[in-house]
Amino acid sequence: MANMIMFCILAVVILGSAVMCVTTTRIMRAATFMLFVLFGVAGLYFLLDYTYLGAAQISVYAGGVTMIYVFAIQLVSKRTLQGLTERMKGSRVLWGGLLCLIGCATVILVLLKNKFIYTADAVADVEVPMKNIGQALVGAGRYEYVLAFEFISLFLLACIIGGLVVSRKEEEK
Repeated sequence: MANMIMFCILAVVILGSAVMCVTTTRIMRAATFMLFVLFGVAGLYFLLDYTYLGAAQISVYAGGVTMIYVFAIQLVSKRTLQGLTERMKGSRVLWGGLLCLIGCATVILVLLKNKFIYTADAVADVEVPMKNIGQALVGAGRYEYVLAFEFISLFLLACIIGGLVVSRKEEEK
């Protein structure tokens, strides 16, 4: 019962913070709300007794959000940070809501078509050992993900370098 209460609290924090993250017009507030979402997901990992994944979630994404703060301060003007510019248009909100509804409908259709909802009860009774999860994440064989992680790390490195190039100030001659 306590796990269910804790799950409900974390779910409310995650969903509320996620909605606030995408609806706020201030970039620093959006990054802060995203930090709350990521901490909530780490809380879910801890609730499932996946302490390694929870600790990795906190360490990796807390550093990532710190980088978002740095880039937000460097790349965005002072007036935008203070919220003095940029107002949302009603048409953009309408299109965003429509796209969200289409995305939710697509996810629900995929879940129902592939019967993920009905098979979740049968799969939930089987506990996967952490050794198998670790092997799947860092293995190089079939259905193992080390190559995908390497591509993602290269992509993130390219994004960091691109952000540094964009944020670099031009020297006046």
